[in-house]
Amino acid sequence: MALLEVSKLEAFYGQTQVLRGLSFTLEEGSVTTILGANGAGKTTTLRAICAMVRTSGELTFDGQRIAGKATESIVRRGIAHVPEGRGTFVRLSAEQNLRLGAYARRDAAGVEEDLERVYGYFPRLKERRGQQAGTLSGGEQQMLAVGRALMMRPRLMLLDEPSFGLAPLLTEELFRILGAISRERQVSMLVVEQNASLALGIADQAYLLETGRIVMSGSAEEIGKDESVRKAYLGY
Repeated sequence: MALLEVSKLEAFYGQTQVLRGLSFTLEEGSVTTILGANGAGKTTTLRAICAMVRTSGELTFDGQRIAGKATESIVRRGIAHVPEGRGTFVRLSAEQNLRLGAYARRDAAGVEEDLERVYGYFPRLKERRGQQAGTLSGGEQQMLAVGRALMMRPRLMLLDEPSFGLAPLLTEELFRILGAISRERQVSMLVVEQNASLALGIADQAYLLETGRIVMSGSAEEIGKDESVRKAYLGY
């Protein structure tokens, strides 16, 4: 069943049009990745879904129209955005950052349960739970951003360049954990990522974006085997 349906989506920064008629669907419980060069419109796609840029077109989430809704209203429906740059509250502790993710929830017992679950996925955050978030490493801050989004109990996570600035080993670990979260928690994910091979490794579906348009779509396996994609994005 389609959880997110995007139809003829266009997005603008001032007078500049960045997205040009994007249409795609994201199935419940699946991982979808958007690939493309810098400037292709990948980040704008995530921002458009969250109403963070001016858009036209149709957006439907779980059968309900979200186009034209305020960002907070979209978040409350169960869409969590993990932006590039992580958005960490640097003066708060790691645990305070995580609890901020659950600010709208009223189920105290469930929040504690989810906190322990996040620590299960990211043991390093548990070790540093009292540490000021601004003093964490880049990898730990990225884990914190993902953990904070999970504390919302989202149905869909939008992840913008989760590997940005991370060492290769940390990146692999993060993607392994994202794959586990998707399978175990049935959280759908839309992942924008420069590291195409890792993104295709956890994705079910893939879209290739060029200058604001989808130029190729298919299963992640099919896209990964395409010769032009291999040469441009996978390096072989």
